[in-house]
Amino acid sequence: MARLVLMGSPTFALPTFEALAEEHEIVGVFTQPDKPAGRGLRPTPPPVKVWAQERGLPVFQPRSLRRDPEAVAQLRALRPEVIVVAAYGLILPPEVLALPPYGCLNLHASLLPRYRGPAPIQAALLHGDSETGVTVMLMTEEVDAGPILAMEREPIYPEDTAETLGERLARRGARLMRETLRRWLAGEITPQPQDPSQATYCPRITKADGEIDWRRPAVEIERRIRAFTPWPGAYTFWKGRLLKIGPARVRLDLHAPPGRVVRVNGGAGVGTGEGVVELRTVQLEGKRMMPIEAFLNGHPDFLGATLGREEARDG
Repeated sequence: MARLVLMGSPTFALPTFEALAEEHEIVGVFTQPDKPAGRGLRPTPPPVKVWAQERGLPVFQPRSLRRDPEAVAQLRALRPEVIVVAAYGLILPPEVLALPPYGCLNLHASLLPRYRGPAPIQAALLHGDSETGVTVMLMTEEVDAGPILAMEREPIYPEDTAETLGERLARRGARLMRETLRRWLAGEITPQPQDPSQATYCPRITKADGEIDWRRPAVEIERRIRAFTPWPGAYTFWKGRLLKIGPARVRLDLHAPPGRVVRVNGGAGVGTGEGVVELRTVQLEGKRMMPIEAFLNGHPDFLGATLGREEARDG
């Protein structure tokens, strides 16, 4: 049993933290500050904070570890033997990395050095990869560049979204981290350096990334829809109102002008730069997500419309 400090924020970290809490002493949990969410923009705690509070664990929410000496002092006072990081979202400065005698271990949702950065799950889907995985690495000052302690692969299925793939990677990562930490503490692992020539980087996803450009090929648009489910969601505009697009189907046997809504079987599809995206579910702003057939029953004028911002179409 080791003294651990856990650092993480979203749901992805929870299976790992739960697994480690069964075997080790958790002396503190660091997570991001509460953020406004929902229609009322009420301060909402990250899932890791909720998890920690339910277990009576000390919670710390600094806005930065680089510019908050008090937070670093609090961390030092906890005397962790290992710091375990999973989707924390903050940079660990050198004095934090050097603090625990067994180092800082990070769980990353890709097969490093591929897809370093904050959105590896989305990146794998956007690129149409057939597999991804999870990596446990020893953290260094360079983001996601530390030596690898363990790695496991995970297939990507045609219907996978960022949500479904993320859930599987979280479970796989929990098993891998638990076993890797056990072996690391026992001195059974020799860290393997990454090959920097093979490194790729994926940027942070923003709300704007979810807007669909119908001039792109249908295959690319379908990947983006899955990569951005559940957040930020793939969306377009109809009559000036935001329209979210649920997971769809690629039809390379059909053709229509980009953004044009056409009849496909009993439903509808949208023309793209190459092929048609056959819609399955849509959600008009202020409404619930519904099957395309039900949406057409209430909005027959949807057929024949051209989707997207007016200025984008004019351009």
